[in-house]
Amino acid sequence: MIRTTAVPRQLRMGAAAASVLGIAVLAGCAGTTSPTTTGDADSGTSSTEAGTDSGASSGSATYADGTYTAEGSYATPESVETISVTVTLADDVVTAVEVTGNPTKRESEQYQSQFIGGIQAEVVGKDIDEISVSRVAGSSLTSGGFNEAIDAIKAEAAA
Repeated sequence: MIRTTAVPRQLRMGAAAASVLGIAVLAGCAGTTSPTTTGDADSGTSSTEAGTDSGASSGSATYADGTYTAEGSYATPESVETISVTVTLADDVVTAVEVTGNPTKRESEQYQSQFIGGIQAEVVGKDIDEISVSRVAGSSLTSGGFNEAIDAIKAEAAA
C-alpha cells in the first residue's frame, strides 16, 4: 500500500513561484560580460567589444590592428631560401604588404622578384584568414615561405 500525503495548494503555488523567480534571476545573469577596451600600442587604435558566453564575436576583429613582420623559408632543389613579410592589418584586413627577398641562388632571385611584383594584387584588401597563396606571378615555391610568415603574423596579432 502506497501512502500519499496531501500538500496544501498554497504551498504548491509558493514553490512554483520560487522556481520561476529563480529561473528568471539566473536567465538575467547569463550571456553577458562587461565591455572591455583593447588597444595596440603600435597603431594607436583601440576598440571596444562586448562578449557573450557563447564565444561568438559580433563583428569584432580577431587580430589586433598594426604592422607585423615575420620571416618565412622554403626549400628549392638547390637551397633553402628566406623572405621577410611585413603586413599592415586593420579590422583583420590586409591594407598593405611588403615582401623582401634574400635569395642565395640566381634562379631564386628571379622567382622571388616575380613573387614580390605580384603579391600585392593577391592579398591587399582581403581578410588575413582568407590568405593562402599557392602560385604568384609564376613563382610557386616562394608561396610556401610567404604562407609560413603569414601564419607567424597571425599568431603574433591574435587578440
